[in-house]
Amino acid sequence: MAPGIAVLALAPEWPLRLLAFALFVGVAATDYVDGKLARDRNLVTNLGRLLDPLADKVLLVSTLLPVYILQGSGLDGTSASAAFAVLPAAWREPAPFVTPVGTFGLPLWILVTILGREVFMTVFRQAAAWRGVVISAIGSAKLKTGFQWTWIGTAFFWFAAVRAASEYGWLDAPAWRPIAQFIGIVGVVTMAGAVTLTLYSLAQYLLRYGGLFAHRADHNRG
Repeated sequence: MAPGIAVLALAPEWPLRLLAFALFVGVAATDYVDGKLARDRNLVTNLGRLLDPLADKVLLVSTLLPVYILQGSGLDGTSASAAFAVLPAAWREPAPFVTPVGTFGLPLWILVTILGREVFMTVFRQAAAWRGVVISAIGSAKLKTGFQWTWIGTAFFWFAAVRAASEYGWLDAPAWRPIAQFIGIVGVVTMAGAVTLTLYSLAQYLLRYGGLFAHRADHNRG
């Protein structure tokens, strides 16, 4: 479902963007139910422990791409949408979060931090598996995933809402601004929480499992 969600989120029509939001919620919810059923029914397998985080990463990358196109900015502050000139203009119209203290998008450093951590953990898990250790998701990592999905889901809903508001002339309506700011606050707060937990959970993994590689290095020297 991930590639289809990414395409729908960029579509210029708000019903398609709303469909992307609905599909994203469905995928995230079934991912949670899948894990819960596996644990409750004692169906957890080593293969599942490896594939479930990988599936999360595929969904994360596929859904962060449209968020970055519509909300991203480079290190120099320029809009990321300019880098995707191959897309129709309506597919890359900037849509940053609106809050009482200003607008906020997705800076490049946050995108690099989140995706870099996921790439590192994929390699780290595989290296640990080669040593006979399966690394399951820890509590802070699960919480991080919850913040990430809430943030991305909020962004997808915002993309649909702002497009509908523009189409129907609601942008200047008195009721629009508090609605937009509420969505923006939720998006920015959950984005900040996702980044914080991204770094915190990575540190926990390194502290808990880093010794696997230290012991291996000591053994090789011996």
